[in-house]
Amino acid sequence: MTVPGLLIIISGPSGAGKGTICQSLLQHRPDIFYSISATTRAPRDGEQDGINYYFKSKKEFEEMLARDEFLEWARVYDNYYGTPRAPVTEAIAAGKDVILEIDVQGAMKVKEKAPEGVYVFIVPPSLDVLRTRIIGRATDSMEIINKRMNKALGELSKLYEYNYVVINDVVAQAVNKLECIIEAEKCQSQRYRFVPDGGVQATLIVPKS
Repeated sequence: MTVPGLLIIISGPSGAGKGTICQSLLQHRPDIFYSISATTRAPRDGEQDGINYYFKSKKEFEEMLARDEFLEWARVYDNYYGTPRAPVTEAIAAGKDVILEIDVQGAMKVKEKAPEGVYVFIVPPSLDVLRTRIIGRATDSMEIINKRMNKALGELSKLYEYNYVVINDVVAQAVNKLECIIEAEKCQSQRYRFVPDGGVQATLIVPKS
């Protein structure tokens, strides 16, 4: 019996370490499909189109919006971000676990279409650690850093909208917890159905359009 893939949504404040955790997980779990978001923000040093993000112009992004090609989208810090729908639904239907690494605003939009997804909130050990991590990037002005910290406080209030919370103190431990969550979710009874002439079979869960 083939168990269908899970839709796993990873969120948390900017600087909590979502990207680091996801990339570490994918290094030894190449079977997991990582959904690449589209954005209109400029690439940071080392980022590549089609690997870190699909970098789009504002016009290109708005044309995709008009064609209803996003599972979710949001405007954050004067830039658009969105999750292309087709790759996600195709991967889940093919039995692959799919990770969406998106902000809280986007995650809440996905939850409207896929409440049965696995929602994981990544948090730093403390707000002081969060500020230190953001400053350490050396990519933002102090004004932007303060905006991010204020936004983080609002995002933390959404913690109870998620199924799980993972504190990112030691990356290896946080990744291990995430793997345990994924494996436990695969055993949830709600993901199966009893078929009189076929025993127990896994059900396919795909986000609504």
